[in-house]
Amino acid sequence: MMDADTASAALGIELTELGAGRAVCRMAVTELMINGHGLCHGGYVFLLADTAFACACNSHGPVTVAAGAEITFVSPAHAGDVLVAEAAERTRFGRSGIYDITVRRPDGHVVAEFRGRSRELK
Repeated sequence: MMDADTASAALGIELTELGAGRAVCRMAVTELMINGHGLCHGGYVFLLADTAFACACNSHGPVTVAAGAEITFVSPAHAGDVLVAEAAERTRFGRSGIYDITVRRPDGHVVAEFRGRSRELK
C-alpha cells in the first residue's frame, strides 16, 4: 500500500515499523508546512497520523479504508521537527476496527491524539 501512496511519499513520510495492528511513521516538518502562526499546519499532522492509521489497519491483509477519524491537537510542532506517529489497534469487530495514533515531537511531547475507525472492503 505504501509503495503506491504518492501523497505520503511527496511529504517525505516514512514507514519505520510495521506489525499486526500497529505501525510507526515519521515526517520532517519543512518550511512549506508552516501556517500563518509559524506552526506546523494541523492538516499535515492529521495526514501523518492518518498514514500511520492506514498502515496499521491494512497490516492484516484485506483492503481497509477509513470510516471516520478525529484528532485533538495538544501542542505545536515547528519547522525542523521530525514528528513520529505511532498507531495501535484497540479492537477489531466484523469488518470494522478502532485505532489510536499518538503524534509526538522529538522531545517526546505529544502533538496530537488521533482516533480512526476502519472498515474492510468486500
